Formats: sequence, structure tokens, C-alpha cells
Amino acid sequence: MPELRRIELPGRGPEDVVIAADGRVLTGIDDGGILAVDPALGTIEQLARTPGRPLGLHANPDGSVLICDTVGGLMRLEKPGGKLETLVNKIEGEPLEFPSNVVETADGVVYFTQSSRRWPLEQWMGDILEHSGTGRLLRRTADGRVEILLDGLNFANGLVVAPDGASVLVAETGAYRITRYWLTGPRAGTAEPLVENLPGFPDNMLLGSDGLVWVSITSPRKPLLDLLLPLPGLLRQLTWTIPEALQPKPERTVWAMAFGLDGTPVHDLQREGIDYAMVTSVAEHDGMLYLGSLSESAIAVTHLPR
Repeated sequence: MPELRRIELPGRGPEDVVIAADGRVLTGIDDGGILAVDPALGTIEQLARTPGRPLGLHANPDGSVLICDTVGGLMRLEKPGGKLETLVNKIEGEPLEFPSNVVETADGVVYFTQSSRRWPLEQWMGDILEHSGTGRLLRRTADGRVEILLDGLNFANGLVVAPDGASVLVAETGAYRITRYWLTGPRAGTAEPLVENLPGFPDNMLLGSDGLVWVSITSPRKPLLDLLLPLPGLLRQLTWTIPEALQPKPERTVWAMAFGLDGTPVHDLQREGIDYAMVTSVAEHDGMLYLGSLSESAIAVTHLPR
């Protein structure tokens, strides 16, 4: 991966980055701020402030933004500086906790993920260690109905809807894979792996202007977690009681991968995590890459290797 340029933000943890219709980079930070960053000028505008911690975002052509918020649930910002509306805050009577990523199609259908029903964002490592399999892929129809499309996912995370509308892709961070859920055709309503046995933990995903599925990789796989994976759930839960200093932690690295819609790997870009690390999102636009991180106080900008 080529050298990075940092754009400092007035807060920490730009967990997701997406490209708005006007070319600015949208992100959310830990104080609830939804920011629009001009990557050329470095100027920053606050568009809104959510009641909790914003995670995944989706920018619509009309300027509205969908937001996954740890307190507000699935929300919509009608326009910069406009009204924040709650779309979904309960699923079958239970609070929507840990909504992770979201995408909307042209016909107003919204797909979103819930990473875990056992662990909050602040203790996300607990779900990775326990391998709880309580993540879900959900759909909100244009008339407001919410459907559970897939349950039992291992830390459901990033989302991409295929351009032909035939399937939706979801990253399972805890399973090192990208799963395809078929929306149409003879396999509609079924799921299958698109990419398996990834070399690291996939997080947010975005369809690039190059037609590729861009995936952030937060950290390489950990041998300890690979050993724990096949063990009974109780033994994995006991690992969570290990002192924090001894628990496995993400390695400092900068890592993004890109795949064709058939799962073929196209790019595998890495560099040492000296000036930036824990990349949780990547957005490609016209050959430029914009990176977000759960831990950094900046977004990072680079370009595809030439």
C-alpha cells in the first residue's frame, strides 16, 4: 500500500467511511458527530450528532444518510443539518443493540447488520472470543416492515448489495469470511460463502467505483483464536476471564482487500501500522482509497498502486 496522508478529525474513531454524492467523505466519531470531510481541502463540516456512537453509514444520492447508532438504532439524517429520524430501534420487541452496517437500494429497501446480541460495542472482543454466533442480517422494506434474513452469523459486519440486485454480501468478522445471501433467482432465500478462510478479520465493506468489493481487514488472524474456534462454547467463554493484558489484541497494521463479485481476489494492500492502524473501513473512489479506524483520530488517504 502506498504512503498514507492523515486528515485529523475533532474526535476519535471514524469507524466507517463512505463517499457522499458531492465527493466528500462521511464518517462518524465517538462523540456522536457525523462529519463530512473534503479530502482535497481538509475542511470538515459536522452534519449532525447522534445520541450514541455512530458505526456504519450509507450515503444516498439525495443527500440523506443512513446511520447505525449504538443508542439510536438504525437512523436516517434527511439532509446535512436536518432532522434525525429513527427507522428501527427494536427487532421483534427487543432493543436493536450493536447495529453495525447499512445499505439502501434505489427502491427504498434497507439492509443492515447486527453484530452481536450478547456483547455491546465496548466489549466487542468478548463476542470474537466467545464466537457467539448471534449476529444477523436484516431487511427493512419500503413500508417499514423489518425481516430477519439470516441469523446465527459470527459478528455480522460490512454489507454490499450486488449491482444487479440478485444478492447481498455480508462480512462475518468472527468467521473470516464473506457470505452471499441470494435475493432473487432459484437460490433466493439461501446463503453460501463467497470468500472463505480470509487471512484476517473482515470489517466494513463498500462497492467501489471500480466495481470491486472493498473490504477492510482490521488485523491478521490470531493463532489463539484459531485454536479456540472449534472448542465448545463454555471453554471459549472462559477465555474472556483471562486478564485483559493477556488477551489477544489486534496487531497494528493497515490492510485493505478487494474482490470481484464472484469472490476472485484482485487487490491485497498492506503496510506497517506505524502512523495508522486498526482499519475498520475502506472506500475506493476514482483510484483513491479512504480509510477509517475504530481507534484513530483521523481518516487516512492513499491511492491504488500505479
